[in-house]
Amino acid sequence: MPLIYRFSRFVFSLFLLFFLPLESSGQTSWSKSYEHAVVVTAEEQASQVGSKILQQGGNAVDAAIAVQFALAVTLPRAGNIGGGGFMVLHLSDGTNVALDFREQAPLEADADMYLREGEYVPKLSRTGGLASGVPGVVDGMVNAHRKYGSLPFKELVEPAIELAQQGYRLSYKQAQYLNHYAKQFRNYRGSTNYFIPEHNEDWQEGELFQQADLARTLQRIADHGRAGFYEGTTADLLVREIQQQGGIMSHKDLKNYKSVWRNPVKASFMGYDLFIMPPPSSGSIAIAQILEMLKSYELREMGFNSAAYIHLVTETMRRAFADRAHFLGDPDFVDIPQRKLLAPSYNERRMETFNPEKASASDQINQGDIPFPESSETTHYSIIDQKGNAVAVTTTLNGSFGSKVAVSGAGFFLNNEMDDFTAEPGEPNMFGLIQGKANAIEPAKRMLSSMSPTIVTKNDSTRMVLGAAGGPRIITATLHNFLNRAVFNMEPGQAVSAPRFHHQWMPDTLYYEQFGLSADTKKQLKKRGHALGSSDNLGRAHTIFIDEAGLKYGAADPRSDGAAAGF
Repeated sequence: MPLIYRFSRFVFSLFLLFFLPLESSGQTSWSKSYEHAVVVTAEEQASQVGSKILQQGGNAVDAAIAVQFALAVTLPRAGNIGGGGFMVLHLSDGTNVALDFREQAPLEADADMYLREGEYVPKLSRTGGLASGVPGVVDGMVNAHRKYGSLPFKELVEPAIELAQQGYRLSYKQAQYLNHYAKQFRNYRGSTNYFIPEHNEDWQEGELFQQADLARTLQRIADHGRAGFYEGTTADLLVREIQQQGGIMSHKDLKNYKSVWRNPVKASFMGYDLFIMPPPSSGSIAIAQILEMLKSYELREMGFNSAAYIHLVTETMRRAFADRAHFLGDPDFVDIPQRKLLAPSYNERRMETFNPEKASASDQINQGDIPFPESSETTHYSIIDQKGNAVAVTTTLNGSFGSKVAVSGAGFFLNNEMDDFTAEPGEPNMFGLIQGKANAIEPAKRMLSSMSPTIVTKNDSTRMVLGAAGGPRIITATLHNFLNRAVFNMEPGQAVSAPRFHHQWMPDTLYYEQFGLSADTKKQLKKRGHALGSSDNLGRAHTIFIDEAGLKYGAADPRSDGAAAGF
C-alpha cells in the first residue's frame, strides 16, 4: 500500500502540473504556506525540530543546526555527523555568505591510493575504511553557531539527543532502506550492531528505533562543542574504527580540520539574483554558466518541457558539465578561472556550436578554451525565519549510508566522500561523472561536490531557498526549480514536482523521469540525435518560495517523504 501511495503522489503531481494553470497561486498537499517562518527538510520530525527552535526565538541558523543533528538521528542514510556539507546564508541585513564544511582527504592520502598493481579498484573508495574523508559537519555547525547563532548551542543539540534516546517510529521508507542495505551492513561490526535488528528479521514500518550510543555521542558534542567530536572519546572511537577497517585517518586529521567561510557565487537572470555555494561546489559555476548561456533565448515561448526547450537546456548542461570536469576542484589547491568561466563572452562562445535541430556529441565537446596565464546519499533543507534570515544547507555521506561503516561505540556512519575525487583520470565515479586532474587526491584537500545550496533574491527580498539531493542531479534539479518559478511562473507545488531531465556530459545520455515526457516529445528528441534514458527520479528538492506579499511556501518534493513545518 505505501508503494502505491507514493507512486500515486508523484503521478498526481504530474496531473497538477498539466491541468492547473501556470499562474495559479494555490497550494498542494506538499506545498504549505506560512506567514512567519518555515522549515523544509527530507524528514518530518527534523522539520518539526527546526520549527520549534524558531518558535522558541531562535534564528534560521539556530534552526539549521538543530535540523542537522536531528537528521543525523532520523535520516541515517544521508543526515549525518560523519560527513560534510555546505551552507549558504542570506541575512536580513543583506549579508550573503557561505560556509564550507566539506570533508577533506586524510594527511596520508595520495593520488594512487585506490590503485592496486596499477589497476583502479573502485570499491576501495566506496566502502570500508579507505573511503572516508575527514568529517566536517560538527566543526561546521559549531562555526556557524559561533558567528550567527543566538540560542545556546547545547539547546540546539538536545532535540536530537532526545530522538536518539527515546527512539522514533520507522516510516515505511526508512525501514525499507535499512533492510535493503542489511547485507552490506553485516560486513562491519558497528553497522551490524546498530542497524541490523536484534530479532534478526527485517525492520518493519512503525517499529521503535533507538540509538543509545549515538545519543551519548551527541551529548558529548552538546557538552563540549567541537572537542566533543574531534577530541576525546568520540575521536578515539572514530580513529580506532577507521584503522581497524584498513583506513588511514588519524587523530591529527581530526584535530586539524577547519570549516571555511567563503563568498557565494552570484548569478543574475530575469531580474533575480542567485547566491550559490562556491567551489568546491561545482553547482555554482555550472548553474551560473547554464543561465548565462540561456539568456538570449525566449524560454517561455518555447513551452515547458517542449522538445525545443529540453534540447536547448540539455545542450547548455552538456557544456557546463564538460567544463566542470576539467576546471573545477578545491579552490585552496587549484587555480579556478571563475571570472572567465562566468563571463558572458565565454558562454556565448560555448554556444557557437549549438544547433537547434541536432544534439552535440559529448565526445566532441571538450572544456572551453580559457587562457589561464591571464588571470550523492545527500539531503537538503531550506529555512527562513520570522526576521527574513534565510539558510540553505546541503549535507551528505555521499552514497546511501556512506561507507557502510558505523563507528562502534559512537553509533554513526562514516562517509565515502573519497569517491568524489578523481581516483583515476578518465574513470567514472559512483555517479558516472568523469573528472580531471584539478580534482585529484591530495592530503587535506576537499573533494569536488555537486551540492548546490542556493538563495534567490529579487529587489533585495528573498524569493527562493533552493537545493536538492541526488549526486550530479542536484545541479539540474536546483536549476529546474528556479526556472520553473522564474520563467514559467509555476505555483510552489508545481515548481517542485514538475518532471525533470538531466544531462551531465558523460555518459552521453539525456535522462528523463518516467511519465514526464510525451511520446511525441521523445520522438522529436531522438530525431535531434539524443540518446534517451528513463529514471525513477532526478533529484529530491526541498524548497521555499516567497511571494511578493511575503507569504512563505514550504514545498517538499513528492519524490520523497519530505515535509514542511512552520507558523
